[in-house]
Amino acid sequence: MKPSQVATVVADPASVDAAIESRFSCRAFLRDQPVPREDIEHILAVASRAPSGTNTQPWKVYVLQGASRDTLVDKVCAVHDALYANPALAEEYREEFDYYPTKWVPPYIDRRRENGWGLYGLLGIAKGEKDKMHAQHQRNFRFFDAPVGLMFTMDRVLGRGSLMDYGMFLQNIMVAARARGLHTCPQAAWNGYAKIILPHLGAGGDEMLVCGMSLGYPDLRHPVNGFHTPREPVASFTRWLE
Repeated sequence: MKPSQVATVVADPASVDAAIESRFSCRAFLRDQPVPREDIEHILAVASRAPSGTNTQPWKVYVLQGASRDTLVDKVCAVHDALYANPALAEEYREEFDYYPTKWVPPYIDRRRENGWGLYGLLGIAKGEKDKMHAQHQRNFRFFDAPVGLMFTMDRVLGRGSLMDYGMFLQNIMVAARARGLHTCPQAAWNGYAKIILPHLGAGGDEMLVCGMSLGYPDLRHPVNGFHTPREPVASFTRWLE
């Protein structure tokens, strides 16, 4: 029998904080350094302790490695290139739920621009260099060279609250990965390609794609991994009521 969760003492709070604070969207991985299956299974088991409304546990996870990973990369990159050549095809590839707002307003649009131009600036991509932007965006669909790609789905019958539950599950995965020297990149970029991805996964017709994620060991020499986004101070988003 496991000891009571109520009685569990976190002996090293600093390590918990470090796992959270050192998490970032890694965009360059070591393709030739595999992640042991037992590590992935353990990370997912720990992550499954995430809370969910009435314990619905809405997450379904598909782990892609080797040929299954590479074949999906080829399929989606081919369509991504086709869309770049003919933007009218975009009507065929729509996200099932709105991840981003239909109308951007401050301060969110300002943060988005800061993020985009900060990343492109680090990579030496200037405004208007569309070919380079396309190539960098396609790095998403190559899992940034990570040896492990994760795809997350949930049943369409579930409500919007299950997406909030899912976010907590995803964060648990990323933090548990950090505790084992791994890095991740959560990716909503895949969502528009669900009509390609879901059949590849063998997912049921009642499932919708929530997002993808890259998992692996970071390429410490790649400059893109020096890009870390800022965070607002607590005082800017918190009101204290007494």
